[in-house]
Amino acid sequence: MIKQDLLLRAVLPAWVLAAGAGFVAPVAWATGAAYGLALVLLTGWGLRRSARPAFGPADWITFARAVLVGGAAELIADGGRPVWWLTAVAAVALAMDGFDGQVARRTGTASDFGARFDMEVDAFLILLLCIEVSRTLGLWVLAIGLMRYAFVAASWAFPWLTAPLYPSMARKTVAAVQGVVLVVAVSGLLAPGWAAAAVAVALASLVWSFGRDTAWLARHRVKQAPGRIVELTRTTLRRPHGLAWRDHNQAA
Repeated sequence: MIKQDLLLRAVLPAWVLAAGAGFVAPVAWATGAAYGLALVLLTGWGLRRSARPAFGPADWITFARAVLVGGAAELIADGGRPVWWLTAVAAVALAMDGFDGQVARRTGTASDFGARFDMEVDAFLILLLCIEVSRTLGLWVLAIGLMRYAFVAASWAFPWLTAPLYPSMARKTVAAVQGVVLVVAVSGLLAPGWAAAAVAVALASLVWSFGRDTAWLARHRVKQAPGRIVELTRTTLRRPHGLAWRDHNQAA
């Protein structure tokens, strides 16, 4: 089972790369190759760290989304393809978000690994879309994609930021808005001025959401070791199937 799982995880990105070998520039193909290798290695590392032998049903859906994100990375690196290609790939990857969670709950296979995997795929897709949009609107757009990574980096200095957050519909809405706005901006459906305004509103909402959650974590921080912080928080904030609520997933 383990060898079969690893083989499938290696073959799927390779298949996408082979399909695009004659379609995109060499630099784009190299980008996809690096991404595919990183995807296989990191998922393998995550499985070993979580003591799981193989992917569950929901993890394969997330992995399929991750392969689509790799295709988006190739298209962005190429830079010479019609925008509708990238728009379509990104839209499908975003539309699939949520399916993995539903499958995990219905099959009883929800896990911290699956939640983290889903979060990382979402965050990286948002960063890629920001890179593409920044080509026309300016580098300030990158703040959307980099904010979640800045939050993670800050948690190294302030371990209380790693504590799980309370459930929030506002947070989910803000997270969903980022992807929708960026895909619309990439598509070119809006005039540059309107696109800039929409992205600016999305960024403002993200800053508000991060700020609100950071303030909440600061008020409720526990002066214990990082592992103890998460343990104590999980005793009071739990999601279905006994899983702690995700870490900050605003950029997804």
